Amino acid sequence: MPRYLLATTALAGTVALGAVAAVPLAAQSPSPDAGASPARTEWGVPDFTGVWTTDDMRGVPRERPDEFGTRRFLTDEEFAQRLEQDAETRNTQLNRAGAFRNDFGTRTFRLTSRIIDPPDGKIPALTPAGEARRAARVTGSFGEGPIHGPEDLTLYDRCITRGVVGSMGPAIYGNGVYIVQSPGYMAITYEMVHDTRIIPIDGRPHIGATVQQYMGDARGHWDGDTLVVETANFTDKTAIYGTRHSAALRLVERFRRLDAETLEYQATVTDAETYTAPWTVTLMLTSPEGFRTFPYECHEGNRGMHNILSAERAEDAAIAEDLRQGIVRARKPVQSVADDDENE
Repeated sequence: MPRYLLATTALAGTVALGAVAAVPLAAQSPSPDAGASPARTEWGVPDFTGVWTTDDMRGVPRERPDEFGTRRFLTDEEFAQRLEQDAETRNTQLNRAGAFRNDFGTRTFRLTSRIIDPPDGKIPALTPAGEARRAARVTGSFGEGPIHGPEDLTLYDRCITRGVVGSMGPAIYGNGVYIVQSPGYMAITYEMVHDTRIIPIDGRPHIGATVQQYMGDARGHWDGDTLVVETANFTDKTAIYGTRHSAALRLVERFRRLDAETLEYQATVTDAETYTAPWTVTLMLTSPEGFRTFPYECHEGNRGMHNILSAERAEDAAIAEDLRQGIVRARKPVQSVADDDENE
């Protein structure tokens, strides 16, 4: 069974207020608390505390298909088609046999793409250095091997991190996040892998520029009811959507509560060493009834790395033995290239 209950209204295609506001749909009812002020903490700021997921964004393409041009929202007719497509995908996943299936949400959004800036909804072109880092991705986790050591695999495969943007998903599963707040901090625990980001909101400066971290060094401040989080001090070891960024990356995230069940998330990526222009991705985090996160039993000390490397050495020996017998063959592939690179 899925991790949450599928409410009747969700199956009928309930749409988040924030995604509908620009293009009203007469046949739809607004959220029960549409237009109401967001819930607030005891110290007076919007309350983001709770368990959220980006499963509902699975039906929204990352980059905008050409036919939509600079249009951010679907028309009524296009939205009806997406409702039908999402319902079909949801039904397929719920009835998939076996131990594995993709998580898929219960709500449908009007966004034509998750990328909202530049206006064409596409990630800007890479610089030559960025192209070189992207080309390097075909080795290791997503190539044909050989894998000589742990460094030939992504940090995700090594159970270390998915990076800031990738950790928000939506990936094939494990898209839950748990947010808690206190007067001077917000913390985000991601379901997949095991990262918890602790974000100070007390005005302190960033740590020294020579200190680099996989998830960077985050500092938050309030802009009205929007929490703005500025993160610097990244390493160049993590990636965003399959492309490894540079240590010059600067990330600005914005969290805004739209209603009782919807939290809008935006991340603006600025990295002149990797991209020819900044760009912004938006995700709607929702909180379906009964949704909860589960432990993700992936850690640096598990047997996965040992098994991967021992299998690769066995393949080395098998190729050498075949060659000794006059058999020339291609190396057995590590795995098929995955199209789902949210996890890097």
